[in-house]
Amino acid sequence: MMKDCIFCKIIARVIPGHIVYEDEHVLAFLDISQATEGHTLIIPKIHRNDIFEMESSAMEQVFSVVPKIARALKETYGCSGINIVSNNGKSAGQTVLHYHVHLIPRYGDDKFGIRFVNNMEDYDAEKLTALKDKVKKNMQ
Repeated sequence: MMKDCIFCKIIARVIPGHIVYEDEHVLAFLDISQATEGHTLIIPKIHRNDIFEMESSAMEQVFSVVPKIARALKETYGCSGINIVSNNGKSAGQTVLHYHVHLIPRYGDDKFGIRFVNNMEDYDAEKLTALKDKVKKNMQ
C-alpha cells in the first residue's frame, strides 16, 4: 500500500468509496466523476502504478471480473454499450498512479466521447510489417 495513493486509501477504508465489488485481489467502485451513469473503476488491491508494473497474474485477477461487472452495469442502467479504458502514463491521460480500468456505460446520446483516428492511408503492408517486427523483438 502506498500511503499517499487515493486508491490505496479506498482499499484500506481510510477514505470512503462507493464499492460495487470486492474479492481477495480486486476492488471495484464508482468513479466520483461519473463520465456516464454507472462509470466504475476496477483496481488490483496491490499497488502498481501502471500497466508497465503489472504482473500477468494481477492482470488476470482484474480482468476476470470485468465481464461480471459489465453485465451488472448493463442490467442496472440499461446501457447499450460499454467502453473499457485504461490510461497508462501521463501522456495517455493517467491522473491516479494506481493501475485501474474504467468501465464506462454508453447510452448512445451521452456526452462522453472516445473516438479513434483512422490513419490507414499512412500505413501500407510494408510499414506494418516493419512495425510488427520491431515489437516482436521486444516481447518478453
